[in-house]
Formats: sequence, C-alpha cells, structure tokens
Amino acid sequence: MTAPERKPMTLHRLRAMHAAGEKLAMLTCYDASFARVLDEAGVDLLLIGDSLGMVLQGRDSTLPVTLDDMVYHTQCVARGNRWAWIVADLPFGSYHASVAQGIDSAVRLMQAGAHMVKLEGGGWTVPLAAALVERGIPVCGHLGLTPQSVHALGGWRVQGRDDRAAARLRQESRELADAGVAMMVLELMPSALGAELAEALPMPLIGIGAGPGTAGQVLVLHDMLGLTGGRVARFVRNFMAEGGSIADAVRRYVAAVKDGSFPDPALHGY
Repeated sequence: MTAPERKPMTLHRLRAMHAAGEKLAMLTCYDASFARVLDEAGVDLLLIGDSLGMVLQGRDSTLPVTLDDMVYHTQCVARGNRWAWIVADLPFGSYHASVAQGIDSAVRLMQAGAHMVKLEGGGWTVPLAAALVERGIPVCGHLGLTPQSVHALGGWRVQGRDDRAAARLRQESRELADAGVAMMVLELMPSALGAELAEALPMPLIGIGAGPGTAGQVLVLHDMLGLTGGRVARFVRNFMAEGGSIADAVRRYVAAVKDGSFPDPALHGY
C-alpha cells in the first residue's frame, strides 16, 4: 500500500476491517523516526508500550516505567505518525489507586497524542474501563500474561493452560467487553484459547503469543528486528533475518500478518 492511498485510521475503520476479516498489524513504537517508518510501511496500529522500560531503558521489567515516560514517548510517536492508530499503555501505578487516578492518567496520554489507552488485567480494572469509555476515551484491554503483574504470575509463563485459568480469562474478557473496551491484547496463552476468545467476543483481539486465530498480531519492534539480546520468546519472528532495510522488514511483517502466515502455529504457538 503506497502512502497516498492511506487514510488516517479511525476506530470505525478498525471495526470495519475486523468485520471484513482483514487482519490488523500492530507494532510497538517509541519515537518519531520509527513512527514514520512503521506508518509508511503500512502498520495499522502503533503501541507505545511500557516495554520501553526494557528495550529502551535497560530495565528487567516494565514496573519502573512512569507516566511521565509514557507521555514523553507518546508525544514523540504522535509527531512522526500520519495514518496509524496510536495506543498508549497506562504504566504500573498510574491507575491502581483509584478510578479517578486512572482517568487523570488516561487524560494525560490522550492529550499527548494517543487515540486509545491500554490497561492490563481483568476484574478490578472493569470499573475504570467503563468510566473511561463513558468519558469518550477508547480503551484496549490486556489479558493473559500481563507484564505489570509478572511477579504475581510467577514469571513469564503461558497463561490459561488449565481449565480454571482458562475459565477466568473467559470471564474477565467478557466483563471487559461488557464494560465497552473497543480492543483487547491477548498475550502468551494457548492458541486454541486465543482463537476461542477471538470468536466469542465482538471487538478485535490482537495476539502476541496467542496463536493465529486472533484478529491481528503485535510484536515488540526490537524483537521483530532482531535487536533483542539474550533469549527470544518462542512467539517472536526476526523479520530482519531475511535481509533488506528496516522498512522492508516492517513491510514483510505487515504482509505476513495480513496473509496469515505469521504466526506459524508450528513455530510460534503454545
């Protein structure tokens, strides 16, 4: 898709694409330069993830990332973007104290240039999700492996493997849907469960380690470019390994998501 053919992404267009069965391609993004490259390469959604704590700041988790960090990087991405839909994470501690705190934090991210905010977990997050939706702030949920709860979950482990855990994810996803969330990220869960939730819920569900049955995929930008040191998660594919430029790698990622060849269940599934 060439740049002149693109139109600014809207929530209405995302829903229409989902209804038509077109897969959605999302990547994390943290600055204006990469925002421009990803946007021009056809990425549908840019996620300013609190993963920046690990890939940019060198931390061992997302927990130290502050709301000021997220506001700054959201502003940077918004300056480099023209067409893609911008989603910004509410970082750890910015919405945990109260609904009022979460609303204030979401307002700051929206004023920084986000089109949607993302929060992690179910149950206790439902009242906040409903309050944000009521105030005209689009919300993306996040279930499965939720990095802000990594210590409570016992580390970076696949979620929803047993019947009880799967039932909880079904319940939490339905509660968030009833609260009005417009999108959801499913992270690190069995492919069959990811496909089941995607079929059962009305909004687009974006997978990361949740199999090919979701409405779209997201990866951390640095992972799909092969820039991550150490052990790489099973669900990651290095699109730079095929050669070419960063823009070429991003275009290959978008194409692979759109045609369903990524993720490959045999290589990237659980």
